[in-house]
Amino acid sequence: MSLSVGIVGLPNAGKSTLFNALTRAGAAVGNYPFTTIEPNTGMVPVPDTRLDRLAELFHPPKVIPAMVTFTDIAGLVRGASRGEGLGNKFLGHIREGSAIALVVRDFEDTDITHVEGSVDPVRDIDVIELELQLADLETVTKRLEKVEKTVRLQKEKATETVAVLQRVRDHLDGGAPVRTMQLNAAERAILHDLWLLTANPMVVVVNVAEGAAVAEPSAAVRGRAGQSGGDVVVISARIEAELAELEPADRGAFLADLGIAEPGLDLLARHAYRLLDLITFFTAGEKEVRAWQLRRGLTALDAAATIHTDFAKGFIRAEVSDAEDLLAAGSYNALREQGKQRLEGKDYLVKDGDVVHFRFNL
Repeated sequence: MSLSVGIVGLPNAGKSTLFNALTRAGAAVGNYPFTTIEPNTGMVPVPDTRLDRLAELFHPPKVIPAMVTFTDIAGLVRGASRGEGLGNKFLGHIREGSAIALVVRDFEDTDITHVEGSVDPVRDIDVIELELQLADLETVTKRLEKVEKTVRLQKEKATETVAVLQRVRDHLDGGAPVRTMQLNAAERAILHDLWLLTANPMVVVVNVAEGAAVAEPSAAVRGRAGQSGGDVVVISARIEAELAELEPADRGAFLADLGIAEPGLDLLARHAYRLLDLITFFTAGEKEVRAWQLRRGLTALDAAATIHTDFAKGFIRAEVSDAEDLLAAGSYNALREQGKQRLEGKDYLVKDGDVVHFRFNL
């Protein structure tokens, strides 16, 4: 399973328009279902003012942001869990990701048909979540039947696996996604190889008309997203598509004219980063300033391997400081004089905002 965010939704919800704006990838956009058949994938930079400020401090020739992967997946229809539309193929594409950006349409346009016949974002969330839950219910039920049969044949007592699968089955049967369950690490390990769709973290992306881009999501949409354990982002895919066509120098004025503080895609990229439970550490110097992504809870040795396997193989120590401390000090020498750069071993848990210099020997 890749560390990526799958963009899902009903046909004509604006998924591909949003994806194109995110990645400038040129995915097909059309006013008919299943314009996207095979998933399109693109890398999107994650905005980070700390990276920008470190670049101003060191003036390197290369500045490289952290990236998050988005995948544009074909539109879902009612009955996908029973094979309608692209059915199992669609669901399989979602399983390949680690998080879900669920796009729902909240604008009227007679030139763009709605597969359900009317605009109702709450209903659309219901439709998509139901199909994902039904698919998960089938997956869990099949596994439970297999495990229970094994237990009977071997005349063993009910295992922890059976108990966990029964809990998940009952939860799904009650109309709730797995992401809203309280599961410990051992229970999550039991479910890991099932790749349950509703276990993935989710953000609901409300695609609105241009004039509503600065509005807050409705209480109904926010409530429905919260019921499924998801947050909400409001974006006008059309504005973002227009913004993507402009030169960088012109984008600020364009947003200012619309009264928008920042591109919606920047907000979505940061949400996606959090959904994937990623943190950012930096390497910074005169040759390059770079933001690196790392799963939360990983060590300095993992961070070293992210940069290069040789860094991990020959790991000696990591020289670590906080980005804000380095920026305030103005240089590594000043930082050391202030006693704010420390030496850490391979088991050090890397924190968001760490600036790391690895010492290694091969």
